Formats: sequence, structure tokens, C-alpha cells
Amino acid sequence: MTKSKISKLTISTDIEVYNSEKDLDKKDAVLLTEAKNILKNAYAPYSNFQVGAAALLDNGKTVTGNNQENAAYPSGLCAERVAVFYAGAQYPGVAINTIAISVKAKNVVIKEPLSPCGGCRQVIAEYENKYGKNIRIIMSGEKGKIYIAKSIESLLPLMFSKKYL
Repeated sequence: MTKSKISKLTISTDIEVYNSEKDLDKKDAVLLTEAKNILKNAYAPYSNFQVGAAALLDNGKTVTGNNQENAAYPSGLCAERVAVFYAGAQYPGVAINTIAISVKAKNVVIKEPLSPCGGCRQVIAEYENKYGKNIRIIMSGEKGKIYIAKSIESLLPLMFSKKYL
């Protein structure tokens, strides 16, 4: 292939970076606290990596989830999917406005925000498509900076969606 037939696609993203929870809007801080609280109930005996998620719905309700592991991998489920699927089951027809995610590990202090795994990103993308609106994503480690993405597209560019089916 000659160089003249090759082009380049550059993909960039914007993530808001906050230095601490004190810098967050009050609603976001409360939602993140809920995610941090629910991660304590995660069932993570294999990875010792706890994740909590709290989803604020358009009706003002908040639902939470945490990771649930299983010795028969991949039978477990991530916190984000637990929260999103719970919202879909208990509040059908109500969109998710924001989801906050917090992580904690047994053997290491997580000092930076971690983003959802690829599977969870795709599930969040599905719910954005389902309701035709962006879902804000707040990401936090145990301490340190906090990231906020305006939409899953910030974390999953070139995402697959129903428009291809």
C-alpha cells in the first residue's frame, strides 16, 4: 500500500478533572459518596477489587450496584452493569442521568480514577441509545482526582450501536 492511500483518523476526548470531592457539585458529591458506600458490600473474594456504582435517574431516584464475583468466571457481574440493569428492571422508561463509579483494592491504594470495563461501556452506550440522551460518568479511585465524562462516547469512541443492525 502506498502512503498516498493512507489517511489518519485522530480521536480525542474531553474529560473534566477535579482535584477532590470538595470541588464537585453537591449532587455529584452525594452520588459519588453513595458509590463509595455501596462498594463495601461488593462480593469480590477472588480479585479483592471492590467496585461501587450509583446511578441517578431522571425521576430523582438513585439506584446502586456493586461487583459480584463467581468462581465460574465470567459468571460474575460488574457494579456498573448491576446498577444499570437494576435501574432498567425497577424503573422501566426512566433514563439514567449520571452514574458514579468508585473502586477500592485490598492490596493497593487506587490513587487515580478508573473507567468502566469495555463490557460496561457498551451497556452504558446501549442505555444512552435507548433513551436518546447522554449519561454523565463520574469516576473515582480511593483518593485523589475525580474524572467526569459527559457521555460514554468520551470513553468509547467508534462505539457499536443499533444503527448498524
